[in-house]
Amino acid sequence: MFKHIRPALVLVVGLTAITGLGYPLAITGIAGTLFPRQAGGSLIERDGEVVGSALIGQSFTSDRYFHGRPSATTGTDPADSTKTVPSPYNAANSMGSNLGPTNAALVDRVKEETGRLKAENAAAPVPMDLVTTSGSGLDPHITPEAAAFQIPRIAKARSMPEEAVRRIVASHVEDRLFGVVGEPRVNVLALNLALDAAAPR
Repeated sequence: MFKHIRPALVLVVGLTAITGLGYPLAITGIAGTLFPRQAGGSLIERDGEVVGSALIGQSFTSDRYFHGRPSATTGTDPADSTKTVPSPYNAANSMGSNLGPTNAALVDRVKEETGRLKAENAAAPVPMDLVTTSGSGLDPHITPEAAAFQIPRIAKARSMPEEAVRRIVASHVEDRLFGVVGEPRVNVLALNLALDAAAPR
């Protein structure tokens, strides 16, 4: 009987070593060698200090900065570890809201956000990505339309001409991958750092 079980055990141990240890170590080593920045988390630095990652969104609330997509991620409630509380852009708990289009809570939140944004810029339609969350809750990008929608508020808060802010946005639009994959997008953190560089406090 053991002679029948032995090949199965050898196969399980061998495949575990190959796929569980060898392959991940090899891929990690190759990625670290060929793509060190990406393998290290695509970190963004300012004045030698890490201020974020190009892959994970951050919460910007000041009128002086571009705001990203809403985030539905949650975290542990500090007052009660059995409960969760909203924790935007929580990289340890990537998730969407899982609320369907007929869910009253989602509809109410979108209406509230739309009303707030309309008060900010009544002249333009509210871009969808400024009122809806992404599947991961960590999306660091917005559409060029969402960035353009926020230009009047930022220009006013920073006492800058709108055209100057528009040029900064245009210079940070990332095109489709190979010209066909995905959609044009703007990295919010990179855009806000460029704003600070152009018009320091």
